[in-house]
This record gives sequence, structure tokens and C-alpha cells, in this order.
Amino acid sequence: MRSIAFGDFLIGLGILFVLEGILFAASPSWMRRAMKSALETPDNILRIVGIGSAVVGLILIWLVRR
Repeated sequence: MRSIAFGDFLIGLGILFVLEGILFAASPSWMRRAMKSALETPDNILRIVGIGSAVVGLILIWLVRR
């Protein structure tokens, strides 16, 4: 029997793929520019943004699960 948490994880992963796919389909040139910009961004800035996004995501999940 699968756990509810694993099912939620798969749903979240699916939503991520859907949103990313929509962005690439709707505006491939914008996504290409965004990826080039990410390549030029220093590692420490990308880390800060990544940690911030992870924290916001965890807070959102915690608020929904409360």
C-alpha cells in the first residue's frame, strides 16, 4: 500500500512537469533567455534563491497540511 505522502509527492512532481511544459510551450524564447541568464548568475545567488524557494515551499506545504 502506498503512503499518502508518496502520492502527494507524485502529484506535486506531476504539477511541476505540467507547469514547466506549459512555460516551454507558451514561450520557448523566454525560457531560453531565462536559462542563459541562470548560467550567467553567480553560484551564491542561485543557492540563496534555491534555499529561499525550498523554505517557501515547505512553509506552504506546512500551512496546507495544518
